[in-house]
Amino acid sequence: MKNEISAKGGPASGGKTKLQRYYMQFLEYLEIERNRSKMTLRNYDHYLKRFVDFAAKQGVTNPEDIDLELVRSYRLFINRMTQKDNGRNLKVITQNYHLIALRSFLKYLAKRDIKSMSPDKIELPKIPSRQVEFLTVEEVERLIDATKSEKNKIASLRDKAIFEMLFSTGLRISELTNLKKDNVNIKRGEFSVRGKGDKLRVVFLSKSAGETLGQYLKMRDDNSKALFIRHKAKESADKEIESMGEAKTGLTPRSIQRIIKKHAMVAGIMKKITPHTLRHSFATDLLANGADIRAVQEMLGHASISTTQIYTHLTNKRLRDIHESFHNKGK
Repeated sequence: MKNEISAKGGPASGGKTKLQRYYMQFLEYLEIERNRSKMTLRNYDHYLKRFVDFAAKQGVTNPEDIDLELVRSYRLFINRMTQKDNGRNLKVITQNYHLIALRSFLKYLAKRDIKSMSPDKIELPKIPSRQVEFLTVEEVERLIDATKSEKNKIASLRDKAIFEMLFSTGLRISELTNLKKDNVNIKRGEFSVRGKGDKLRVVFLSKSAGETLGQYLKMRDDNSKALFIRHKAKESADKEIESMGEAKTGLTPRSIQRIIKKHAMVAGIMKKITPHTLRHSFATDLLANGADIRAVQEMLGHASISTTQIYTHLTNKRLRDIHESFHNKGK
């Protein structure tokens, strides 16, 4: 967190305004009573500190003084903000995160009977439909097949195992890079993974992914606990990884991005591919073949079904079949 943190992990509160103290107590509430992850706490801290600092500049230091006009001015402020790294305005979804954090804070104040603005008065802006980029099964096969061009045999097997695992499990890239060798039960073809919000879920290895991963691990002669590591190479993505000083403590998300980019070029796939593209491809393939959306939600580790529904307009096989069977049959 950006604020000063006490030895117990909570924000220090000496010499703070009422609004600052309540905001810090809210973070402690999320940490202790709601058991939110460190990443969630950092995000709430980031978004709420921005509001509290803005409010202070407007002379508002007490929750009682938060009103619609202050919130309107704040929304205008974050809408006009530019990012330091690229000079662009904040995306609508990022602006929404700021408002969601503020609304949660106001709900907390109401729960404690602290007079402030009603959280129900904050309406979130409509978010444009997300454009989901995914690979067809044929493109996934081409990407996997491209790993054969890797001259370093163990690196080739590793890259193939990474691609097959991502497509087989739908893992987030952070979940994949955090895996240790003893986390994965290849024999059973399933294992537990801790995802967003510190939630556990079960993911499944396809027979091919399990076999490839087993072959890769069998070839390794190191003592690293990480599931995927770099391997010495004279060329390819591993040379870039090695030049950054990455030791055998496991590949990073950026390392895997380089690996994917390299093999996508070899495969002749012109789409912009990221590790998350394979997660999208996993979900799309399941839904296109008739999987229940609730089951896919659980396999992806989505907290809300609305997040999973971004795929349905692309993958509703039943509606497509009905359209092909009945549309324009009168001619």
